[in-house]
Amino acid sequence: MGNPVYFENNRTETLQRKFGILGKSAGVQSMLETIEQVAPTDISVLIAGESGSGKELVASAIHKYSRRAHKPFVIVNCGAIPAGIIESELFGHKKGAFTGAQNDRKGYFQSADGGTIFLDEIGETPLETQVKLLRVLEQGEFLPVGSSTSMRVDVRIVAASNRNLEKEVDVGSFRKDLYYRLKAITITVPSLRNRREDIPILANKFASDCAIRNQIIFKGFSDGALKVMSQHRWPGNIRELKNFIESMVILEKGGVIRTEVIYRYLNAESSPTELNPLLPVKLDRNVDQAERELILQQLFMLRREIAEMKAVIDQGLTPRPKVENNDEEYNPDLEVLPDDHSHEILGDEVPTILNPHLLGTLTAAQVEKELIMRTLERFNFNKRKTAQALQMAERTLYRKIKEYEIVKEN
Repeated sequence: MGNPVYFENNRTETLQRKFGILGKSAGVQSMLETIEQVAPTDISVLIAGESGSGKELVASAIHKYSRRAHKPFVIVNCGAIPAGIIESELFGHKKGAFTGAQNDRKGYFQSADGGTIFLDEIGETPLETQVKLLRVLEQGEFLPVGSSTSMRVDVRIVAASNRNLEKEVDVGSFRKDLYYRLKAITITVPSLRNRREDIPILANKFASDCAIRNQIIFKGFSDGALKVMSQHRWPGNIRELKNFIESMVILEKGGVIRTEVIYRYLNAESSPTELNPLLPVKLDRNVDQAERELILQQLFMLRREIAEMKAVIDQGLTPRPKVENNDEEYNPDLEVLPDDHSHEILGDEVPTILNPHLLGTLTAAQVEKELIMRTLERFNFNKRKTAQALQMAERTLYRKIKEYEIVKEN
């Protein structure tokens, strides 16, 4: 039966307890040591890592162990703020600055004065906003929207992105001067698939916390169950693993969680090296291959949706209309999976790019462009539906369409 893993490296154990970041892998140890060095300073920090890998936890640790710990820690998700109001949200506005501005309003920077502001997904900010962010970094001042008087603040900036900002600089969607100003100290949060030895530690921690919080008896994981979870790819990283563990602990309360339970919840066949039969993916790939595989996963999800639609039509049934709700996120886990004969339903309409042998010959950009083009065509160039299907911000989709020069053919 799997038990919590204890660290042999006392320094690693001390750091992970201090910062609340679990893991004994080399990537986590290096990250913890960097946090320890930069936290007491006022230098700006750029945190790089995939979505769900724990970037916010790193930012929180930096603030908690800085001299600003007793001051505000303000979290801003730049990707969730519409381009039209992001400057007002960040820098505030004066009464009458625009329609609806009935009073003066403090922005996030003013609210964070004396403390730390965490700009998550900074790569999503418009270029004109990036200019103002650079001014805050270099001069510690900004102009509220509608004001002619600069306002000074004492704020430490910690930024994060799940995108490669160096590539964004190359294509002109991120300012070079801001990038170099931020990247002086860069902390890379490793993806979960690159720190597999940490998965048993995290799984036991999440399960124990969930059991205590919900007053549920948790008897642990079998060694086989921990091994299966350690071999899974977890494209959603720690966030996905935590949600998976918590739902399983609640539904399977009272018993030891064994291998067959893990497979059942992963909706996979009993094979430890290929947990998802829909994806021809091998473990331990390099970064470029992993990126192509994640994009391929989106293509397969699109294929499943097409198969489901065709199956409904062939059976003469009327599909349940989807409710237009802009606040509801697209969730592929709620899709109905087609049966094993989905390839017969799709026939020649299956994109040739789905061929795993061809996948290795394409760059990630080529695969992404193909995916966006086919999804746009599937939704008759409805960009909102396309963005939802691809789990992508609309602003990001518009930028990608422009970058890849995708146009609708008449």
